[in-house]
Amino acid sequence: MKKIITAATALLIGLSPMMADASPRGDLKKFQDYFKRMNPGVKLQDYANGIYALDENRRAEWENIEEFPPHEEGVDAGKALFKKYKVGSCFPNGGIGIRQNYPMYKGGKVHTLEGDLMACLKKKGVKMKYGKGKFAAIAAYMTKTSEGKKINVKIDPSRKSMATYNRGKRHFYAKRGQLNFSCADCHVYNHGMMARGNLLSPALGHTSHFPVWRRSWAKKTAAKKGKSGPFDGFGTIQRRYGGCNKQVRAKPLKGKKGMQHPEYVALEYFHTYMSNGIKINGPATRQ
Repeated sequence: MKKIITAATALLIGLSPMMADASPRGDLKKFQDYFKRMNPGVKLQDYANGIYALDENRRAEWENIEEFPPHEEGVDAGKALFKKYKVGSCFPNGGIGIRQNYPMYKGGKVHTLEGDLMACLKKKGVKMKYGKGKFAAIAAYMTKTSEGKKINVKIDPSRKSMATYNRGKRHFYAKRGQLNFSCADCHVYNHGMMARGNLLSPALGHTSHFPVWRRSWAKKTAAKKGKSGPFDGFGTIQRRYGGCNKQVRAKPLKGKKGMQHPEYVALEYFHTYMSNGIKINGPATRQ
């Protein structure tokens, strides 16, 4: 109860975008300061580990799993596809070590890494299901090449960039669905608490370890196909957005289950900026 009261107080002093018209830099400071106050023993970089930064028992279990990461084979397979389709030709620096700069504003709009990867594959005539499987494995390999680099998303002061940022900010704090929950309800105000047997992860650091390999996704795919493969279990951050949207019983976004929908692009822009300064720590294994 004390934690909920403290969180509500933090909301009143400025975390909610409905209370004040803050600058992105001001938003970032308030956002990260809030988590510092709530979890004084947790260092900023520890948030790259999600719930494992908050729960010692879960962390110990996770560290044992990470000795032989279940996603390792898939990352290697993603690397092979990256080379096969010459994905690097579509990106600066050959697509290596660039994840920390995404999403980025260029050419009059905000681009995500997966959005540019999608455009690259389409250009080459390669068809894939976006958000998971082989596609997410390629993105996971690209993320791996940025491991240890600090997230450095820049909010361009242009009108279009700020409009996208503010759209993502509104989405993050706005309640939706039959359950009337916002992203912030679960992952800011009640992070570290239990929901249906699961520990709610902190929003700070969320995007540092995506794409992720989730046991629940791997089991679901294996059950459906009757066998498991190296690409099972992988998913992008926008795949997770879609899952959260479904869990609060909100109306799904149109087109490929919302992958690269302007609403999710805006959310990813805001969401990732809030973790500026945290090192890339992906792909990661999650429950």
